[in-house]
Amino acid sequence: MILPIVLYGNPILRKKSIDIDLQNSCKKEINRLIKDMFETIHKVQGIGLAAPQIGKNVRLFIVDTPFMEGKNINTYKEVFINARILKINGKNYEFNEGCLSIPGVMEYVKRRSNILIEYYNHNWEKQKKYITGIRSRVIQHEYDHIEGKLFIDYLPYLKRKLIVNKIINR
Repeated sequence: MILPIVLYGNPILRKKSIDIDLQNSCKKEINRLIKDMFETIHKVQGIGLAAPQIGKNVRLFIVDTPFMEGKNINTYKEVFINARILKINGKNYEFNEGCLSIPGVMEYVKRRSNILIEYYNHNWEKQKKYITGIRSRVIQHEYDHIEGKLFIDYLPYLKRKLIVNKIINR
């Protein structure tokens, strides 16, 4: 089922998300939600989606992104349940980012190139991975959503203010 995307201004986008109870019998509902989230990003041609963007205040996000590696295109598809970034390091670099919750806005954002992240995957298995490059950037963007943060928060104050005013006056 295609889910509606929550847009900028909705308070859920600024809330820190709560952990999913792994002992609870909610796995069936979460698995259905994950399936719907993948369906949604494929429909809107997104590369990642966090639960707050569909109105759910839980620590869940997904990534499904094609990447060029040499001459081949490899897909990076992953589910992140109760994720925690343990370490961010590497070089700062800028990349043009956008967000399904802030349509029509693309801006260059500086992020570090590497992360160490701990999470549960789609099989509810605990993972701890060191991720680099563009995959790291996409994960950081989606992770920010479960922390109540948006990519525009990385922009200088005046630029952010202009964007917010533009969004409000649409």
